[in-house]
Amino acid sequence: MELVEAPSSTGPAGHPRRADFELRPFLERSDAIAAWQITNTLGPLALLWAAAIWCLSQQPALVPVVLGLQMLFLARCFSLMHDCGHGALFRSRRANRWVGFLLGVLAGIPQLPWSRGHAFHHRHNGDWQLYRGPSALISTDAFAALSPARQRLYSWLRHPLMLLPGGFFYLVIKPRLALLLGLADLLPWLVARLGRGPGSSLPELLRIHRSRHWHSPAEGLDLALNNLAVVGFWLLMGWQLGVGRFWGLYAPLMTGAAAAFICVFFVQHNFPDSYAHRTEGWSPMAGVLEGTSDLALPPLLNWFTADIGCHAMHHLCEAIPNYRLRAAHQRNAHLLGGVRRLGLADIPRCFACILWDPDAARLTTIAAQRARA
Repeated sequence: MELVEAPSSTGPAGHPRRADFELRPFLERSDAIAAWQITNTLGPLALLWAAAIWCLSQQPALVPVVLGLQMLFLARCFSLMHDCGHGALFRSRRANRWVGFLLGVLAGIPQLPWSRGHAFHHRHNGDWQLYRGPSALISTDAFAALSPARQRLYSWLRHPLMLLPGGFFYLVIKPRLALLLGLADLLPWLVARLGRGPGSSLPELLRIHRSRHWHSPAEGLDLALNNLAVVGFWLLMGWQLGVGRFWGLYAPLMTGAAAAFICVFFVQHNFPDSYAHRTEGWSPMAGVLEGTSDLALPPLLNWFTADIGCHAMHHLCEAIPNYRLRAAHQRNAHLLGGVRRLGLADIPRCFACILWDPDAARLTTIAAQRARA
């Protein structure tokens, strides 16, 4: 099995080399374990949907409890989709692809385009000149150049409460908008090309078209199929339950689940003094050991997040399946002593780290920037 060579085998002084880590014993993928993980996630999620529908008419006071459980299982769907995107859940590439697509439909995310973007993050973790995280952070100099009103807007848009509308936009609106904008580019282009008379066939034209909203024809197809499945689900459930009753369940479910996994992803890269280098001189190993945090969660939350709290090990070798990640972390714990370890109580202060200081090669806070200025 191939080792994923994301970080180089060497790093700055004081960092272990990649070759020092014991990785190979943890690369074996198991279809039986993967199938059981899918079963023990989708089965309860389906039952919870049935329970939520029943509670609407019989026990409305229980709806928030059922929704809370649904959010946790949907977050687990996202975690398993993430594993499929790395080709790490099943042994078969095809199984990872199609199960990942199904999980993407449940999570509202076109899995193939999302996985490509996530792979870019893995390749450039810690290089904040290329990848600015999910909140599109700006540098301290760029922030200082903003007007006071723009500075307040920048800070407000990255407030933790924005996880809620941001989460709804991320799962419910953004993928639909991407398809509509992509089609608005594609259809006039097709009409113009086909209007020139005989030439390339439609499949050939679709293959050569370049869109700002997807990076390959396969991604465009995945986006379209995801939208067909998701919108079809909306229409079916709206017809069965009534539009208002369905969205009364679906909107808070997607909002809460998205807020949860965006929060986890954010704090695993945005924390006090996180490594944030320019491209020149950037060290992939420093990105793993100084630009990634490990998140210490209660065992139940570790299950729902598929042990993604062992995040430095995941970035060191993304081919390790989630069900072997904790064992790999424990085997190599003596080499991970420099990785920042966060608990639940540390999460709120991570949301203050929303500026990139290129000179210090670290993330910083607005308060620290103003004090320095």
